[in-house]
Amino acid sequence: MKKYCWLILGAGRAAADMARALQEENGEIYAVAARSPEKARAFAEKYHIEKVYGDMEEALQDKKTDIVYIATPHDSHYEWMKKAAGQGKHILCEKSITVNAWQLLEVYAMANRSGSIVAEAMTLYHMPLYRQLDAILKSGALGAVKLVQVNFGSCKPDDPEGRFFSKEYAGGALLDIGVYALAFARFFLAAQPGVILTTPCYFETGVDEQSGIIMKNGMGQLAVTALTMRAKQPKRGVVSCEKGYIEIEDYPRADKAVIVWTESGKREEICAGETDMALRYEIRDMQAAVQTGRTETLFCPYTADVMQLMDHVRTQWGLRYPCERERH
Repeated sequence: MKKYCWLILGAGRAAADMARALQEENGEIYAVAARSPEKARAFAEKYHIEKVYGDMEEALQDKKTDIVYIATPHDSHYEWMKKAAGQGKHILCEKSITVNAWQLLEVYAMANRSGSIVAEAMTLYHMPLYRQLDAILKSGALGAVKLVQVNFGSCKPDDPEGRFFSKEYAGGALLDIGVYALAFARFFLAAQPGVILTTPCYFETGVDEQSGIIMKNGMGQLAVTALTMRAKQPKRGVVSCEKGYIEIEDYPRADKAVIVWTESGKREEICAGETDMALRYEIRDMQAAVQTGRTETLFCPYTADVMQLMDHVRTQWGLRYPCERERH
């Protein structure tokens, strides 16, 4: 594998997790940039990073950088990805990759013109377990997928001033944690859902605190999702098929699943990969895509599908964020 120079934009928790993974995978990190020069310097010292930028736009102009990892709040992803693509950089961006689907399609178009690759840092797409489960489903052993049930619950502090519940920062359960659940559902559905039924409960700031989402595609496959931001629930996914079902606990970085066979009741454990390697799998897939130009393992079409689903959900809710503007 060719050696690639990574630039990390942001110096928060997600950036720190990725910095550790990059050090473990590549042995070094080229550069970091943050709005605060002090935070950028402290981050660079902690993770032994060569270059430090207190100006993120200046950092994107560094010709040595190959791949930019964007770990800023998701309401800013669109602008930073456009700037990175404009400099011809490859981009791995945290979730939710944009606030809405048209922003993502605009970034994809810019990246296509500049020859850049853009991917979302969605761990489950890169876990070896999911590739093994996909192979089992494609073999026909379990029959057709009929129903996907998936939950995600996070008990965030009751803080109207915090970013998780701020309309200004595109807060709420859907974009913060729902993106995982919908990515899980889309991975196992054979086609994009076209029918969506949903209802939310709102936090006092006007963003979604919790919601239920039911989706159906043209093949009659259903997906049922429950999201909560003020009540913990297990990150659990169940894929129900004609001949059995698959249970996956802690699905965003799962390395184990259980298949329960309908006829015999037998429980079969499927293990692949390691949860602690999740971010390293992302890095490997991103670097391989940059090297070969093949992006199948990045699941970019699924990322676009999930953004469209979230747009349809918010349209039914009548929820828009101040950071959104009309498409010209």
